[in-house]
Amino acid sequence: MVAICSACPPNGAIMLLQDCNEERIVVSYRLDRTDRAILAALSNDGRISNVALAEAVHLSPSACLRRVRRLEEHGVIDRYAAVIDPAKIGKATSVFVDISLSSQREDLLDSFEAAVKEVPGVMSCHLMAGDADYVVQILCADVEDYERIHRTYLSRLPGVTRLRSSFALRTVCSKPAYDME
Repeated sequence: MVAICSACPPNGAIMLLQDCNEERIVVSYRLDRTDRAILAALSNDGRISNVALAEAVHLSPSACLRRVRRLEEHGVIDRYAAVIDPAKIGKATSVFVDISLSSQREDLLDSFEAAVKEVPGVMSCHLMAGDADYVVQILCADVEDYERIHRTYLSRLPGVTRLRSSFALRTVCSKPAYDME
């Protein structure tokens, strides 16, 4: 697990939490300006060549590759992925679903979370503070497709007492990169 230390300034430490024989060991290091530049460049273009990346961040290719590998090993870079246009694959409808559960028992939350990961079209699921227990984003073909997902999957998830669906009219912004400032 990786967490940015909230007690540190914006260029503060990355805290790496590892379990070792049931003890928590915290290892930290600082992201410097070059690490942040590497992360910004890779966030915008995950297929950039190491030579081009090195040039962009003013490092030699070998030094750049060492830094990228370190960021990967420490889990700062979780994975590389393609950003796909949902409309081009027939999933132009985006629905945000507020879900309330019957209780906050740990076993129910665990059951819900395991089950929601298997629902077709679920792009993200967030445990919330506020009125709803979870907010789920679903991509689907159209209203009829969402109705099928709602009836067949969402309404049958463990502990669900309320579903409130909101359809996105259009996406105003969707950023593939994190602000590295």
